Amino acid sequence: MITTEQLKAVEKRVADLNRYLDIDSKKIEVEEEELRTHVADFWDDREKAEAQMRKIKGLHFWIDAYTALSKQIEELNLSMDFLKEGLVTEDEIDSLYETTLEDIEKLELRNMLRSEGDKLGVVLKINSGAGGTESQDWASMLMRLYLRYAERHGYKTSIAQLLEGDEAGIKSVTINIEGDYAYGFLKSENGVHRLVRVSPYNAQGKRMTSFASVFVTPLVDDTIEVNVETARISWDTFRSGGAGGQNVNKVESGVRLRYQYKDPYTGEEEEILIENTETRDQPKNKENAMRQLRSILYDKELQHRMEEQAKVEAGKKKIEWGSQIRSYVFDDRRVKDHRTGYQTSDVNGVMDGNIDGFIKAYLMEGHEEE
Repeated sequence: MITTEQLKAVEKRVADLNRYLDIDSKKIEVEEEELRTHVADFWDDREKAEAQMRKIKGLHFWIDAYTALSKQIEELNLSMDFLKEGLVTEDEIDSLYETTLEDIEKLELRNMLRSEGDKLGVVLKINSGAGGTESQDWASMLMRLYLRYAERHGYKTSIAQLLEGDEAGIKSVTINIEGDYAYGFLKSENGVHRLVRVSPYNAQGKRMTSFASVFVTPLVDDTIEVNVETARISWDTFRSGGAGGQNVNKVESGVRLRYQYKDPYTGEEEEILIENTETRDQPKNKENAMRQLRSILYDKELQHRMEEQAKVEAGKKKIEWGSQIRSYVFDDRRVKDHRTGYQTSDVNGVMDGNIDGFIKAYLMEGHEEE
């Protein structure tokens, strides 16, 4: 049975959210924005109109989520009174309290995602490390982990490129994950992931250590402007491998995009290489490859901004791109994040996509330092 102190604590958190989110201002703003949709020629410029509707939808999300929490607090208070009259049970009150607490935490976490790219989807790429079959198997396990995470959260996924391992697992995979704030949550996964286990591929049953790297970039949409110099682009086509019938092997539907990128800040040059075999339609694959290129260029700009911000605000949290971030030790039943210290013994749950605890710890640490 919850205590009066616990009830007061959740009431305070909801009141704080009202202040953080400035709900009263958002209510006024959404009324003003909705008035703009009532003009006769509103849908003449469809792109502008859709952007306006997205803005209104975003405002409604915060207002509706806060309103729902306020009603849950009212229900909790009423339930405490009904308990005295025997109209509800202690278990029912505890259940409502737990639900309210979960909803508060979800909204608090969403409120922490304020960076420009946080609201976007994700291009998530996994590369196996040195170690052959063992590392390739580990990369495939991580692929399943993130696909299951996306499924849990209602995100749409598609495999843009998959390179299978020589004997088992995968060498690399690029996954597009689409959904609100997917990048904001999954940016915590960027880095090197370390696996320690008794390898099924080792005849002596030795304990093996494997590595795989995860690269996370925002999946840009039509609302994001990215400068792509077409003169720096070249294309190759090739036959897609793998299953898919005779057509997929005879037709050069796979595309390879090469972009000669020049850093506008440092002058350094590099070649960006993107392959896409997502569909049997070559024009569609070209379109998907261009979308990935825009995502990479957008991410480079975001990284530059973060680096500049880190110089000015040296006390703030830095994102160490490419560093070892987490260890998965199967024999000890332990998964530990080296940045936050958060760990769990629920290895099976983590490998089944339940990484919310790690994401929350990462976001909370960054929020506290800010």
